[in-house]
Amino acid sequence: MLSNHRSIPALTTAQMIAVDRAMVEEYHIELIQMMENAGRNLAELARRQMGGTGKGHSVAVLCGNGNNGGGGMTAARRLHNWGANVVVALTKSTDEFRGVPAHQLDILKQMNVPILEPASLPSTVDLILDAIIGYSLGGSPHGVAAKLINWANEKYTPIISLDTPSGLDMTSGLAYEPAIRATATLTLALPKQGLLNPQAKPYVGGLYLADIGVPPELYAKMGIAVPSLFVEQDIVRIELQES
Repeated sequence: MLSNHRSIPALTTAQMIAVDRAMVEEYHIELIQMMENAGRNLAELARRQMGGTGKGHSVAVLCGNGNNGGGGMTAARRLHNWGANVVVALTKSTDEFRGVPAHQLDILKQMNVPILEPASLPSTVDLILDAIIGYSLGGSPHGVAAKLINWANEKYTPIISLDTPSGLDMTSGLAYEPAIRATATLTLALPKQGLLNPQAKPYVGGLYLADIGVPPELYAKMGIAVPSLFVEQDIVRIELQES
């Protein structure tokens, strides 16, 4: 399914934060449910990128310690279950993870999915999943996050970013240094304004939208008119037209 972005409302970072808050506080849809939906859809898009099967393919999943990273770890788990050779690299030590992301990390540990130091990542993989930084970006990435972004960009390997390419401001479309140059971006719920900015195109790549279960009533309360996007499938391609 292909949708024209001009027919779909785009959210600012502040609006997306409000959506996430309302999901939990008003509709009692917990973070772990949203994270499972995000990670499942990321794994599905990754499987499509690999020709319809994960079996036998090598995938590096780069994860921050926030909710974006938790979605990446959920995708890693599913791809592992589907037969992919998955390795995970983290921006923080495992004891710095808290809440639902820590829960996702614990599952990977119990499954013996390799958790590698950035310096130990393989020299070649078939696919990279970027779940380093979500809408919490507050300036240029630094430390291990910057090292992982640079590692990914230096590979001649397709990259799929979750929600936004790490290092790209989701409201303005401004790319900090460094920023992931994704082959495709799977954004969640509704497109973010920055992803639709023409200057962001080299970082976003192909833009896809995934259903994480936001009730239409929630958008209506916020005064946002949203067309029926996910009637046929959970992932839709967003057609970006020239400005």
